Amino acid sequence: MSGRLDRFLGGSPLSVLVRLVLISIVVGVVLSWLSWSPADVIDWVVDFFDWLWTSVFGSLDRALDYFILGAAIVIPIFLISRLLKLGRS
Repeated sequence: MSGRLDRFLGGSPLSVLVRLVLISIVVGVVLSWLSWSPADVIDWVVDFFDWLWTSVFGSLDRALDYFILGAAIVIPIFLISRLLKLGRS
């Protein structure tokens, strides 16, 4: 079991914990130097996913509107052309 945990973590749990603490302190110092707070980081992440959601699904919504608008013209023309072709045969 210990071998699986070491392999999953990339080392012994204690050494991984020490590395994570040191990296967290360094990142915290850099973010503090940039005048970022934890709330700023969380707000940025939330805003990013909000923007992503709007971009992806907003585009799909517009694509559906374009499809319906185009289909209102294309489908009747297609049906009329099929009926006219059927009448000539």
